[in-house]
Amino acid sequence: MVLGMRTIGFAVTVYLVALLGATLPASAAELPQRTLTIGGSKLVVEVAATPQTRETGLMNRFSLQQDHGMLFVFEAPQPLAFWMKNTYIPLSIAFVDRNGHILNIEDMRPQDEATHWSKGPALYAIEMRQGWFASKGIGAGDVVGGLTE
Repeated sequence: MVLGMRTIGFAVTVYLVALLGATLPASAAELPQRTLTIGGSKLVVEVAATPQTRETGLMNRFSLQQDHGMLFVFEAPQPLAFWMKNTYIPLSIAFVDRNGHILNIEDMRPQDEATHWSKGPALYAIEMRQGWFASKGIGAGDVVGGLTE
């Protein structure tokens, strides 16, 4: 059977869409969202509460809406470490203890595999665009509201 160029082109396109669809991270619409407050600032976060969603995080994304980020929720307070492999957006991460107090905030460079640690046992981590916390005057010791529903 002889296939025309249009047929081959269409078949390749369908194959690539199927392949890419299988490898792309879960979209923001698929993750639950929650509104948090820190001082007088509100932020909307996608909630990554399973091992798979925590592992993927904001990887393979190229943009992040204003005042939006990701909340990582863990089963128990523990030392947490994050890196930026396959992450293209410069981020700041706030490590948060079980009582909602920010332990420390670290800036992270895109695609950098350096490890950023919490300064104590953390139950949560919040990733926002780099500089978001500083621009709002948010720092260690501030309390995050809305972590639990």
